[in-house]
Amino acid sequence: MRALPIRVDAVLVQALIAAALSFAHLHDLALAAGQDGWKAWAYPVSVDLLMVAAWRRLRSGEAKAAGWCWFLVALAASLGANVATAGLLDLDDVPAWLRILVAGWPAVAFLGGTLLAHGAPNPTKAPATASEPPSAAAVPEPTAAEVEPPSTATELPAASPTSAPSSPSPVPPALVAMARKVADEHRARTGTPIDTSTLRARLGVPMPLAEAIAARLT
Repeated sequence: MRALPIRVDAVLVQALIAAALSFAHLHDLALAAGQDGWKAWAYPVSVDLLMVAAWRRLRSGEAKAAGWCWFLVALAASLGANVATAGLLDLDDVPAWLRILVAGWPAVAFLGGTLLAHGAPNPTKAPATASEPPSAAAVPEPTAAEVEPPSTATELPAASPTSAPSSPSPVPPALVAMARKVADEHRARTGTPIDTSTLRARLGVPMPLAEAIAARLT
C-alpha cells in the first residue's frame, strides 16, 4: 500500500503549543485561587471556548461589536493568567481580589457564551431581501412605458394615410396628444422647439399630416 504523505502545518503546531501553555497557566491560577479538582481544569476550558465563540462571531460578520467585546474579555483572562503565573504573583499567597475574580469568572463566561451563541442578529437580513423587489421592479417599468409610445405611434397613422394629404385639418386627437408629448420631450432634451421634419420622423407620418400636427401644436 502507498503511504499517504503527512503535511505538518507549522502555524497549527505553534497554535497548539500556545494553547497548551495558556491552558496550563489558567489551571495553575485557578488551583492557586482555591478551585481544586475538576474545577481547576474547567476554568481554562471556559476561557478557550469563550474566545472561540467570539472569534466565530467575528468571522461571521454579524454584530462585530459584541464579538470584539467578548474576545477581548477572554483574551484579558488568558493573558492575565499567563502574566500572573510568570513569577509576578506568589501562588502560595493569592490576594483576595484575585480569588474574587476567579470565583466570578464562570458567571461571566456563561453570560458571554449565551449571548454569542443565541444572539445572532438574523432578522436584519429579512428587511434587506424584502425591500429588493419594490426597488427592482417598480423603477425600470415607468421609464420603459414612457420610451415605447413613439415606436407604437407608427401603427396609428397607417389607418388614414389617404385622408391626411387631402385635408390637413382632420387630425386624430390621440395623435396630437402623442405628438405633443414627443415635442415636449424634444424641447426638454435639446432646449429648442421640434421642427416638422423631426416630428414627422419621430411619428412616422407623411409630411402633410406632420405639418397639420405641427400647426395644432403651436
